[in-house]
Amino acid sequence: MTATPTPAAPTAANARRPRDLRATLLSGGFLGRWQDVNTVATIPHCIARLEDSGVMDNFRRLAGRGSAPYRGPMFADSDLYKTLEALGWEAVRGVRDHEAFVDEAVALIRAVQEPDGYVNTYYRGPCAGERFSDLAQGHELYTLGHLVQAAIAWSHAGRTDLLDIALHNVELVHRVFGPGGRDDICGHPEIETALVELARVTGDARHRRLAARMVELRGHRTIDEDGWGGAYYVDHAPVKAAREVTGHAVRQLYLLAGVADLQLDDPEAGYGEALLRLWDNTHHEKLYLTGGLGSRHRSEAFGDPYELPADRAYSETCAAIANLHWNWRMLLLHGDARYADEIERGMYNAIAVSTALDSRSFFYSNPLQLRTGHTHEEDAPSTRLDWYKCACCPPNLARLLASITAYVTTETDDAVQVHLYAAGSIEIGDGVKAHVSTGYPWDGDITIELDAPAPRAIELRIPGWADGAELTVDGAPVPARAGSYATVVAGSRLARLRLPNTPTFMAAHPRVDAARGTLTVRRGPVVYCLEAADLPEGTVLEDVRLADDTRVRDGDWDDELLARRVTLTGLRLEQPGRQLYAPPDEPRTRTHGLGDVDLIPYCRWANRSPGAMRVRLPQR
Repeated sequence: MTATPTPAAPTAANARRPRDLRATLLSGGFLGRWQDVNTVATIPHCIARLEDSGVMDNFRRLAGRGSAPYRGPMFADSDLYKTLEALGWEAVRGVRDHEAFVDEAVALIRAVQEPDGYVNTYYRGPCAGERFSDLAQGHELYTLGHLVQAAIAWSHAGRTDLLDIALHNVELVHRVFGPGGRDDICGHPEIETALVELARVTGDARHRRLAARMVELRGHRTIDEDGWGGAYYVDHAPVKAAREVTGHAVRQLYLLAGVADLQLDDPEAGYGEALLRLWDNTHHEKLYLTGGLGSRHRSEAFGDPYELPADRAYSETCAAIANLHWNWRMLLLHGDARYADEIERGMYNAIAVSTALDSRSFFYSNPLQLRTGHTHEEDAPSTRLDWYKCACCPPNLARLLASITAYVTTETDDAVQVHLYAAGSIEIGDGVKAHVSTGYPWDGDITIELDAPAPRAIELRIPGWADGAELTVDGAPVPARAGSYATVVAGSRLARLRLPNTPTFMAAHPRVDAARGTLTVRRGPVVYCLEAADLPEGTVLEDVRLADDTRVRDGDWDDELLARRVTLTGLRLEQPGRQLYAPPDEPRTRTHGLGDVDLIPYCRWANRSPGAMRVRLPQR
C-alpha cells in the first residue's frame, strides 16, 4: 500500500498534495461537534438501519445464515459498503467502536463472493443468473465502486481482508469489461473514481487504465435509453465534448470526480479543459446559493441554465457530497481558492441541512422553500426521516464526516495550506503543531498559535466573500485579499485572522426567474432562512415581505439550535384577498409592519417542529 491515508491521494505532481487525515485533529466547534456526533450517533444509526432494512439479512441468506427474503433496492449492498467506509476512516483516526459488526460484515461479504470474484446480493437473489444483464439500471459496478472505497479505507487502517475481496471482484471486471471485453458501461458512475484510487493504493496501473476506458466509452449513447434519455445516464456526449452538466446530478458529479482523478494522475489525460468548462457551467449557471445541485425532481436532474426553483429544488444530499469530492480534486489540481470556497459553501449549507442536530434523521432532498400546508411525501418531506427506501444519503454523509479532516489542509514542499477553519490542531511539520482557536463559522476571528517557530509557511484561505479581511502575523499586518491565500511565513509563531462575516443581502443572477424580486441573507459562508416557528402565531410565512428600509443585523446565539441568529428589522406583512388573478393596478393586499424577526441558518431549519420555511425573501 503506497497512498496517503486520505480519500483521494494522487500519485503525480499537482498544485497541491493531500495530507494524512490525521494531520488535523478537531476539537469542538461546528465541524468538531459534527464529527463527534457522527461517531456516536449517525454511524450506530446506520448500522441499526442496515439490520432493520434487510441489508444484512440479504447477505445472511446467501451465506446460509438466514432465510429472510431479499429486501431493498438493487443497490442496497452499497449502503453497507458506505457504512463500512465510514468505519474504516474512523479506524484510521483510532476509533474502533464497532469491530464485531465489521468482522461479521466482512465475513458475510466473503461468504457471498462467488469463486470468480462476483459479489452482489441482488443479482444472486431476485435476479440470480442475470449478472451484468441490465447495466443501465442494475448498479452492479456502482455498488462495486463503494465496496472498493470501503476496502481502501480499511486498508489504510491496517486491515486488508476487505481489500482482498474487492480486488477479486475487480479482476472479474477487468476480464469482462477490459480491453477486448464488453464495450457497454454502467448507468451510474462511481466505479471510475474508485478504480483510480485502487491504482494509487495498490500501485497497479491497470485499474486506472480501466477507469479511463470506462470514461472514454461513455457519451456515445450506448445505454438503452428506455424512456430516461442518454443525458440521465450521462451518456449523451463524451466528457471532452460536453458543454454543460446535465441529467442525473449525482451520476454527473461522480463521473466528474472520477475524470478529475484521471487528470490528477496523468497530466496528459486531456480532460483539463473540459473539467474547467463544466465546472464553470455548474457553479455559474446551475448551483443554488446553498451549494445544492439538481433542480428537477424528475430524474433527480440538473435543469436548464438558471433553472433554480426554490420550492421544487431537488438538491439531493448525495449531489452536494459528490460536488465536494469534485471540488476537492479540482483544488488539488489547480490550487485555486474558489474550489475550497465551494467545499465550504456546500459543507455549511446543502450538506449540513441534510441531518438533524441529533444526527439520526435526514433529508434526502433539500429545497429552499417549504410552503405553508405542504403535503409530506418521501422525496419532499416536511421533516427529516430516520431512513429511506433509497437510503444512499445517510451512509454517504457518515463516510464524509468520518474523513472530514482530510479536507482541512493540503501541502506543497514549502507550505501547508489551510482551507477550512475549525477549532483544533494541525501538524505543520518537524513535530510542530498549529493550534487553532475559533468559533467559525459563527465567529470570524481565527487565532493560530504554533508551539514552535513554523518550519514552513502556512497559507490561509481568504474566502471570496471576505472583502476587508485582516491578518496579522506576530503582530505585523499581512495582506489578505479575498479569494486568495495569505501567507504566514516560516518562523512565525502567532497569526490572527479576522474575516468580516457580518450578515448581508444576496441577489440571484437576473436570469434566475424563480429568484427574481427576492433577496437572501448570508452571513459569512452560512445561508439563512425564515422559518414559521419564528413568526407571530397566525402569520402566514408567504405574506412576509422585505421593505425598502428593511435592515439585517447580527442576532443572538441560540442554545437550542447551536447557531447564531440574524435579525431583520422593518419587515412588512402583505395579507392578500381571495382573488387569484386581478388587474395589476387593483389593490389586493392589506399591508402593515411586522416587528423584528429572526432568521436562522438554513442548515438548522426543521429542528424544532414541521412548518413553512423560505430562503429567498420577496421584496415589496
